[in-house]
Amino acid sequence: MVEAFMRSLSMILVSEIGDETFIIAAILAMRNKKRVVFSGALAALAIMTVISAALGYVVPNLISKQTTHNAATVLYTFFGLRLLYIGSRSKSNEIHEEIAEVNDKLDKATDPPWMAKTPMLRKLRALLNPVFLEAFLLTFLAEWGDRSQIATITLATHKNPIGVTLGGILGHSICTGGAVIGGNMLAVKISQKTVAFVGGAVFILFALHNIVFGVDKE
Repeated sequence: MVEAFMRSLSMILVSEIGDETFIIAAILAMRNKKRVVFSGALAALAIMTVISAALGYVVPNLISKQTTHNAATVLYTFFGLRLLYIGSRSKSNEIHEEIAEVNDKLDKATDPPWMAKTPMLRKLRALLNPVFLEAFLLTFLAEWGDRSQIATITLATHKNPIGVTLGGILGHSICTGGAVIGGNMLAVKISQKTVAFVGGAVFILFALHNIVFGVDKE
């Protein structure tokens, strides 16, 4: 469980800094109360982590452990090589362009028609703080299908799902907290090339660990 916790924590830390959900939290926090933005974003990320770990836990019951282990090794290698490639191609002004893009999306954001027509969602919006709901929905939608979600599912297929969940939630708490407190400054100051290279190295190490130590007995 400790290994699953540490792997999940490190994986989220290297995946989420400067990511779209990180930038969304940073920009929303500049416009609204930081505590509300943090609560909404973290609630979405925590729920997504639980869902992802649960999916990862179910998969080995449908497919053999050896198969899921091999698939995890391939995915770790793919993510690692992809991040190293992204790092090698990163431009110095790329993070500024991504911040501007997210800012533009938030400026143009309007409630979709299905939200206005659904009584349950209208009642939910009336009960919850609109800023909380905006942070929750934007973060949840941005995280769905993201690299960190797929990596969490993959990790939970062969590691303790409780450890994966706890490590993931703590990692998201740290990243989201950093984004809310000073994310815009952090995103600009921290080199995206460095983040990509470190993240790629971490995933490659995960793949090498799987190859060397084989199927986990946990």
